[in-house]
Amino acid sequence: MSALHCRGLSTGYTRQRPCVRDVDLSVEPGEIRCLLGPNGAGKTTLLLALAGMLPRFGGEVVVDGTEFAGGRPRDAARAGMVLVPDDRALFRQLSTMQNLRLAVRERSRRTAAVDEVIGYFPSLEKRLRIDAGRLSGGEQQMLAIGRAIVQRPKVLLIDELSMGLAPVIVDEILDVLKLLASDTGMAVVLVEQHVHLALNVADTAAVLVHGNVVIDDSASALQAEPGRIERAYMGNEELKV
Repeated sequence: MSALHCRGLSTGYTRQRPCVRDVDLSVEPGEIRCLLGPNGAGKTTLLLALAGMLPRFGGEVVVDGTEFAGGRPRDAARAGMVLVPDDRALFRQLSTMQNLRLAVRERSRRTAAVDEVIGYFPSLEKRLRIDAGRLSGGEQQMLAIGRAIVQRPKVLLIDELSMGLAPVIVDEILDVLKLLASDTGMAVVLVEQHVHLALNVADTAAVLVHGNVVIDDSASALQAEPGRIERAYMGNEELKV
């Protein structure tokens, strides 16, 4: 069974002009899937719809066999969908530890959950009592992902992971994502502007152009034929293959 399956998904901000149209997308447990496409292609809109933060104008979204209605973020979260938005949405005046502990529903798990995050991001250990707003950009991204994983998602959605970060930090975080997917079986959907970074970490990739999926293939196949992505970005890829 797929961790995430959406079929015929259309969404956006007005029903008359959907930004994303008729998208079919599946992600298996432990798989990292990247979403690529030029600015304005609908990548963030698609993530918001998957997370239940936008209405659906058509189609269905199923997480681990559980279907939920569009426009209901609580239902999406209960099904196992967790979003790390591009602004990270941290409580900036709360400490690193408080941000993590607030994300854990069961009080009995809070200490273990913090330890789990430190295991993946050891550089946060000395920053636990520092307000999130005083962390570096890389530390904030680690905290945002840490806060997501303590919720034990079945599907982790990450928007623009590398935005504003040094390449060495991005590489470190991507390595952790690969480890997390392998360790937990969590599926990851990653929106990333840097194509080579995304394809290096991903198992599969989908390319969106003007709200439509025009390429759906393995990351290795796209690395071997980079011209396909270039043609898609230029509007010369007509069929999903």
